[in-house]
Amino acid sequence: MINEAAGRQEGADNQKPSLVDFVYGVDEEHKLLVQVAVKEDGRCAVFYNRPFKEDPAWLEFNLGTRQLDFVLDSGDTRDAGLPLTQDVSKNMQNTHQVLMVLMDDETGEAKEGRYIPLILHKEEKL
Repeated sequence: MINEAAGRQEGADNQKPSLVDFVYGVDEEHKLLVQVAVKEDGRCAVFYNRPFKEDPAWLEFNLGTRQLDFVLDSGDTRDAGLPLTQDVSKNMQNTHQVLMVLMDDETGEAKEGRYIPLILHKEEKL
């Protein structure tokens, strides 16, 4: 069984930094699409359609708040900005790495992929 959440990052219209700061080619016509899929055994993949300006060094996931953050080597962090379900959170408890897959918008096929570490936090919701 695969649990997933998908989100669409709009442009950086608001004042709050967003994941679109980390990628190329986002505008009104070209949105950033992100999808997270995780199996019950903890195998996880993040699919996205815009290349990163700098590859994320790792991801952080808070099991309590269900927030997924992308982190660069510089320490810059951006929330993925998508609603992750309780099932995703439950299944990510055994995840230690994530397969990041850049998808081709035109063909729908994977262009490239690589594994990056996942750091889990167990903070409760405030």
